[in-house]
Amino acid sequence: MKIDLEVSLDPTLGCGQAHRWHKTEDDGWEGVWRSQLVTMRQIDGHTIEVQGTDDRSGITRYLGGDDDLPAIIEEISASDPYVAHLAEFCPGMRIMRQDHWECLATYVLATNANVARIGKMVESVCDHFGKNLGGRHAFPTPGQILDRAEQLPECRLGFREKRFLTLAERAESGDLDVESFSDMDYEECVSELQKINGVGPKVADCVALFAFEHMEAFPIDARISKVMDQRYGVTGSYKAVSSFGRQKFGRYAGYAQEFLYHADFISD
Repeated sequence: MKIDLEVSLDPTLGCGQAHRWHKTEDDGWEGVWRSQLVTMRQIDGHTIEVQGTDDRSGITRYLGGDDDLPAIIEEISASDPYVAHLAEFCPGMRIMRQDHWECLATYVLATNANVARIGKMVESVCDHFGKNLGGRHAFPTPGQILDRAEQLPECRLGFREKRFLTLAERAESGDLDVESFSDMDYEECVSELQKINGVGPKVADCVALFAFEHMEAFPIDARISKVMDQRYGVTGSYKAVSSFGRQKFGRYAGYAQEFLYHADFISD
């Protein structure tokens, strides 16, 4: 099916928001979405072709289609000419709406790991515990992980293994209600997320942004920290740098963060 949406798949699916999408040899993107093996291709700046699902509204929402992208770009661009420049050279990049459990579990694995390493760990977990979709596997439920927990060492998660297993145990038992974060405002959401073993400020901000739709979240990693220092002269604690980003860019600071993340790849 074809979907009319102003979205650029390359930066949206390839920028590290989600870790289950891979570029194909024919310039498509293959991934797993809601236990379906899905392929997306860019037709033009306002049209994509999707195979593997007929859920038009679901895919549109997943790709951030609920966001008024022109209005968001206008608002954050007014805050800073540099971000306005980045947005001009990266049209159609959107913040995705990810599955709550999958996003949280994935980012617990993301601690002290680069994008490639995260992707390998996530795929290993899916291959060991998720439903076989024919070539790829779905992201496993907490129960599926616990049913074969003895296989977890085979996934080579390192120090993350214990906290990942604990997360699955808490989610399966009901001790942790992942959906409850949907009802929280930003400050409460990141505060409560950080009570989970393995979730620090950056992971909390990523999950708040990519799963629970807190567009004001401004995650700080090494790349963003460098940009904030070089462009704005802002250094210091995670809280100080992230707070500066939220104050400068306002309610859509998360979008500004994504453009700044791409700064190294966008022509000056």
